[in-house]
Amino acid sequence: MFGQEFVLGVTKPMLQLVLAAVIVFALFWAASRHKAMVPGRLQFVGEGAYGFVRNSVGRDIIGAHDFARYVPYLFTLFFFILVNNLFATIPFIQFPTFSRSGMVYSLAILSWIIYNGAGIKRHGFFGYLKHQTVPPGIKGPMLILLVPLEFMSNILVRPVTLALRLFCNMFAGHLLLILFALGGEYLITEMGGAYAAVGLLSWVLFIAVALLEVLIQFLQAYVFVLLNAMYISGAIAEEH
Repeated sequence: MFGQEFVLGVTKPMLQLVLAAVIVFALFWAASRHKAMVPGRLQFVGEGAYGFVRNSVGRDIIGAHDFARYVPYLFTLFFFILVNNLFATIPFIQFPTFSRSGMVYSLAILSWIIYNGAGIKRHGFFGYLKHQTVPPGIKGPMLILLVPLEFMSNILVRPVTLALRLFCNMFAGHLLLILFALGGEYLITEMGGAYAAVGLLSWVLFIAVALLEVLIQFLQAYVFVLLNAMYISGAIAEEH
């Protein structure tokens, strides 16, 4: 059994990715299955969730003219990341998928392809490079310094910073929860005496950090999708 798992290379985060995709698909398929003029509870929740991403991220950031074609990606991305983040606080799973950097970089590369592809489609390949690397109103020798900096910032560095922001927050939060939970257990069971009170305090902090982590998990999913929308908006904009 263990040999088969090693050969196949299936890990817990991989299974969580599949589980999150199934959960997101099943939830919104069920919400849209029986559409009615007066929505039921599940349809109401699904429409509210869709409207949140569509309006507050897609339309407000990308603009009313172009946002619709990118909403399905932004909507799916937001809830896929959110479910994977919430796995960190679900009993018997308790592991944030995106505390593994490779998982996050895959999403960042996909986003990089999409927003650069959108910009190339709008401006053409060389027009897009100019759009992203040549600041408007700047001429002469100053471009020798600015063009490489703009290329690094807008083309190369964005997917790295996009991934690191999500990865570091999920990884750090997971470490804090482990520290308070296991540290409290050690102080109570192994040290005893006055240290037991400190262990109980550690468990209280564990609960407080766990509640805070739920907010952070939502915010990190939102920020990741918000930045995607901003990058798409900048890529297809007529002005730099």
